[in-house]
Amino acid sequence: MALGLEYTQFSSEKNSFEQQYKKYDWIEIDLVKNKSDFRKESFRPISYDTEIKILGHLDTKSNWLLRKEIVFKNKIYSDINELISDAKNREKMTSLAVFKPSKIIDFTIEVAEREWDKSKLEKLKHDRSTNLFAQEDEDLFEIVRKLPYKFSYVLLDCNGKKSKMMIEDWEIGQLYWNCLSRHEGNEAKAVEDVKKKYFHDFAKTKDIHLFLGTSQLHHLTGKNPFMIIGTFHPKIESQISLF
Repeated sequence: MALGLEYTQFSSEKNSFEQQYKKYDWIEIDLVKNKSDFRKESFRPISYDTEIKILGHLDTKSNWLLRKEIVFKNKIYSDINELISDAKNREKMTSLAVFKPSKIIDFTIEVAEREWDKSKLEKLKHDRSTNLFAQEDEDLFEIVRKLPYKFSYVLLDCNGKKSKMMIEDWEIGQLYWNCLSRHEGNEAKAVEDVKKKYFHDFAKTKDIHLFLGTSQLHHLTGKNPFMIIGTFHPKIESQISLF
């Protein structure tokens, strides 16, 4: 059983393109270890048409209580050096983590390439080791729109160490496209709305934790191999519940 992290769609006879599971759905799916990836958390579905069973949903009642019961069962990192050390440790090889920054001090917006690298796309289409479902039908291969901006948090850890981490969350991309549509193609207004949500709302007014992950390519070689793959942002509680 697994916790669905993103709004995802699958196209096959068993799972039509309209069938979706949402963030914080409990799902059941048959997985196997991804032997081409040394990271211990790396698994993949047995095949692209593997059946996905939606078992339930973790709602936001009582300030995300059900979600907290799952997320906070994990180790909550607050020291970036400890996190990176655990990633480089050959026994631990940590590649997924929950991180609590002591403070988020900035949200940066940088211009990015507007089109995917064509050579990399071709490699992805034909390299079965990097294709999540080892698809045999190339017609099922679809490309999401590339974001023309890079969004990052600049944060402090519990020791005051400053780090800049890129936000590779599916939701921030969808937020940008929604804002762009609402502002009728005005990119300046769209990125400003994204900043309002992620910096002025999530980082300033919520009890924000970050879901972090590494890429296989940079896990062992990157100085800080982690990127932000999701945010966890319930309201700040003024007092600890006794019951």
